[in-house]
Amino acid sequence: MMAPIKRLPPHHRHRPMVLGLTGSIGMGKSAVAKMLRAEGVPVFDADAEVHVLQGPGGVLLPAIEAAFPGTTGPQGVDRAKLGAAVFGNPAALKTLEHIVHPAVARSRAAFVRSHRSRKIIVFDIPLLFEKGGTQNVDGIIVVSAALWQQRKRVLARPGMTAARLRHIRHLQMADHHKRAHADWVIPTGGTKLATRQAVRRLLQNLRSALAH
Repeated sequence: MMAPIKRLPPHHRHRPMVLGLTGSIGMGKSAVAKMLRAEGVPVFDADAEVHVLQGPGGVLLPAIEAAFPGTTGPQGVDRAKLGAAVFGNPAALKTLEHIVHPAVARSRAAFVRSHRSRKIIVFDIPLLFEKGGTQNVDGIIVVSAALWQQRKRVLARPGMTAARLRHIRHLQMADHHKRAHADWVIPTGGTKLATRQAVRRLLQNLRSALAH
């Protein structure tokens, strides 16, 4: 059952209302994003945009290659090589973020302009809390499941290890803290139907509030 809504949004003179969608690794954020799209809500996927920017012909390739030689090629960024270059290296990670984040912000701004007539749009941002993105949204949706479910899902991914999961968890805000700072929580530990119903109830409440 969806956690009770902490607050309904205030009346917005501007449109659209921007919701931040986030959740720790393996919590089901991508599934919820897909459900939101199915309900007619435009969703900006930050990770997908990074893939475009770093893919074949991506605008970030020259800067990334200059900072991390040998990590790019005709197919774009070699994610394994780039990951190895920054994994466990805070300085290298910061360098990469300084390259990637401004470009993603420009793409996000263009997304907002292209959907300015919509009442609700969503920013799908994995590290919304960790990277200080909460000031860019009007409300925060956190997806959450039990920690044992998270572990089972993540360790089923190719190349994932328990040690890597521990490191990722260390870099991310704990799930219970995210839930505490969320405006709305969508549970993903049950059936897909239950999650979809929670998404629909939330949208119904938001659309009703925005109509007044």
